[in-house]
Amino acid sequence: MKFSVKSFLPRTLFGRSLMILVTPILLIQIITTFVFFDRHWGRVTNRLSFAVAGEMAVIADQIEQGGDEDQIKQIAGYAARNLDLLISYETDGALPVLPEGNTEKQHSLIVRPLARAMEAQIRRPSHIDVNVQEKWVEVSIKLENGILHVSLPQKRLFSSSSYIFLLWMIGVSLALLAIAILFMRNQIRPIRRLAVAAERFGRGLDIHPSFKPEGAREIRQASGAFLEMHERIRRQIQQRTAMLSGVSHDLRTPLTRMKLQVAMLEQTPDVEALKGDIEDMERMIDAYLDFARGEGGEQSVRTDLNDMLERVAVNARRQGGEIDFQGGEGNLSVQLRPIAFERCLSNIVSNARKYSEHSWLAAVRRADVIEVTLDDDGPGIPEDQFEEVFKPFVRVDASRNPATGGVGLGLPIAQDVVHSHGGRIWLEDSNHGGLRVVIHLPV
Repeated sequence: MKFSVKSFLPRTLFGRSLMILVTPILLIQIITTFVFFDRHWGRVTNRLSFAVAGEMAVIADQIEQGGDEDQIKQIAGYAARNLDLLISYETDGALPVLPEGNTEKQHSLIVRPLARAMEAQIRRPSHIDVNVQEKWVEVSIKLENGILHVSLPQKRLFSSSSYIFLLWMIGVSLALLAIAILFMRNQIRPIRRLAVAAERFGRGLDIHPSFKPEGAREIRQASGAFLEMHERIRRQIQQRTAMLSGVSHDLRTPLTRMKLQVAMLEQTPDVEALKGDIEDMERMIDAYLDFARGEGGEQSVRTDLNDMLERVAVNARRQGGEIDFQGGEGNLSVQLRPIAFERCLSNIVSNARKYSEHSWLAAVRRADVIEVTLDDDGPGIPEDQFEEVFKPFVRVDASRNPATGGVGLGLPIAQDVVHSHGGRIWLEDSNHGGLRVVIHLPV
């Protein structure tokens, strides 16, 4: 399996921006903590341990040099008042035995520096025990005539300012990170709104009136360019729709007159052939106008796809086709332009009816898309032409015989309608031996 850094990167712009902010802060925290513990905290701890070990060495020497009970009490009082050390002397004693499971304490950050300092200065057998709950350290030192016990608070062996420094460093970093996250969210919000507006426009929906250029200069520039593009496309669609309405009227008027004149002529084989030519011309003009009309001015509405597919299947049966429809379970409601999308479905069903004896229409919801499939038992088409047939005026039958199909605009119209809804359409080999048309619509 090939390693790729992209597979570990967040998918969203906010996630990647957050990673860009967090990574340097995290690295700085790690490096600073390492340097701090290695240099400052470790050095301070070693010096404090060295000072405590020196004090205990002086006390041990004084006791070994013949100190009696009164002198030991005097030394203990002096140590308690001035050195924060509690000492006691036990004659003919033995060093405590290390309890089982206390090995971890012997390797703590407090014990190890103190043990090294005592080994360097006291140079006598000793034992160190740490009471974590009480925050006291118990030290036992074997002297010539007994055991010296020294109790001292843990604060004498390390500086609490180290913890305060780390807490301040982490706290300030988190506060600055929270401010940076809020600022980044405000910068990314205009990009998200631009993406939503572009997605709605791609699906044929109206852009929300509240959308306007905002944010950084580059984002405002992109939003302004998008609004200008949207306005140009909308104006072009309106002009094209108006022009096609006029063309449709101008072309249908002479065709209607020709049909009336032919109907008044004597019914001969030539007149019947002329009628057929006029009908073919009218059908081709309708196909060309449907393709050129595109979206038109139809508005998107929430539509139950099951009802629409049922109507398409019923119309196909009325025209002599054999089609089975399997409605999908659950919610198949989707936002679309019903007239345009029903024309799209009718085109692909009409193709299946022309080239096959039986077809199967089905719909199902998969995650965030609705999948519509149409299978047939016809001859199908070669796989290398799956993409070609979506081009205008391309037909598998090169003879362009009207008896074997239309003018090559059925699938291009269907593809244009599906794409205008933000969906996808493609062809596959069917399990029934013919062709399968698959449509995915976002919900």
